Amino acid sequence: MQSSLHHPLLKDCRRLFLRDYEVWINIGVHDFEKKGEQRVLINVDLYVPLALSTPRADKLDEVVDYDFIRRSIMARVARGHVHLQETLADDVLALMLAHPRVRAACVSTAKPDVYPDCDAVGVEVFGLKEGLA
Repeated sequence: MQSSLHHPLLKDCRRLFLRDYEVWINIGVHDFEKKGEQRVLINVDLYVPLALSTPRADKLDEVVDYDFIRRSIMARVARGHVHLQETLADDVLALMLAHPRVRAACVSTAKPDVYPDCDAVGVEVFGLKEGLA
């Protein structure tokens, strides 16, 4: 996933990331996909203003906890079947942007087991909080 830190509204941000988080989810539009779970890799970049993410006392509550990202993804996965990767990525993006310290986020999903002749098929979406653009 390429960094979006070149965006002028993100110059004062720190980028946090979660890479290749593997989840098993019931995803897909075809009948055979609705009968079982598939492996999906999820990547997340969060852009948090340095003023809201620079620890002064080296305490976890001074930053965005990585567990927030994982818990949010698992909560979405637990909601059940989703037809499209686009829907999954959009849902995860909305969860990330709901965090009060997050200014922007980039989310990608990849299904690595769909085709034997490529690493994965997937989608990526970027979002900036309303009122900042």
